[in-house]
Amino acid sequence: MTAFNSYDDDGRVTMVLMHLQHACEMLLKAVLVQKKAKVFDKGTGRSIGFERCLGLCQANHGLTSDEAGIMRAIDALRDAAQHWFVFVSEDLLYLQTRALITSFDAYLQRLLDDSLVNHIPPRVLPISTMPPGDFEFLVDKEFALVADLLKPGRRARDEARARIRTMLAMEAIVTDEVEISERDIDRIEKAMRGGTKFNAVFPRLATVGTTTDGEGVNLTVHFTKKQGAPVQYVGGDDPAAAAAVREIDLRKKFHLQATHLADKVGLSPPKAKVLRAHLGIDDDPSCTHVFEFGSQKIRCFSDNAVAKMKAALTEVDINELWANRKNTATGALAAG
Repeated sequence: MTAFNSYDDDGRVTMVLMHLQHACEMLLKAVLVQKKAKVFDKGTGRSIGFERCLGLCQANHGLTSDEAGIMRAIDALRDAAQHWFVFVSEDLLYLQTRALITSFDAYLQRLLDDSLVNHIPPRVLPISTMPPGDFEFLVDKEFALVADLLKPGRRARDEARARIRTMLAMEAIVTDEVEISERDIDRIEKAMRGGTKFNAVFPRLATVGTTTDGEGVNLTVHFTKKQGAPVQYVGGDDPAAAAAVREIDLRKKFHLQATHLADKVGLSPPKAKVLRAHLGIDDDPSCTHVFEFGSQKIRCFSDNAVAKMKAALTEVDINELWANRKNTATGALAAG
């Protein structure tokens, strides 16, 4: 609160983002410690990082996807601000800070039976001269401003790219697969210079809205998901002015090759292949993707495939499937 309401603008946004991200990480670690989960890595002897904490709390300790989303977005903004630079408009900073506080307080109350109000000095007066607007309106305004900054003769390219970096970081609200590179920013800049519309450049942000309740110190802000434009995946080197959903997302989602998938499920590769065939895993786009590297094609699998196969093993007798497969093969040879 001291940083957010500071009279000095120099370094203010970076300081706010760093404090918010650190507070989230400490809250997540506090929950893990109270739940007797390990927060130190055996190999390095150091405490686990933010992403690992977020994943553990979301998987095992009641952190909702919406709460994880705003925490991840703040972390992405903090990372961009600390290691390069971003330009976060005041209304978007307020909206995201308020949404983070809403989620932080809700999780603190549910898991640790505590509340932020117990830690705020009675003299504090939260101040904002700009009330929060609708997220869709704010990002649309931001997009229009960036397009204006990129017009010939403006000489404001650095600020425009800093604002693009901020918008990319905000995608973390709806996905855990955010990685910001200069290549992404180059492509988006090119798309915007060519007049491509917001929904085509940032299809993920087009699926985000906000709901607000109360006012003043009781104001709460929640990010919500809504139906947006279709998402188009593009290769990391694709020069086309397409959506900012990169090939890196596919590689992160489909990160398991067949042998690794078998290990995860606890089967030998041949038996895992039989189970995949039984479940239709290789025909399910949410479970598998074929990457092409020149003439080489490699089929990879997502965590969805792991979940479906593990769930099936509670109902399907893999030994019976394996025996049926061998019998079928024997019968085919006899008929031949």
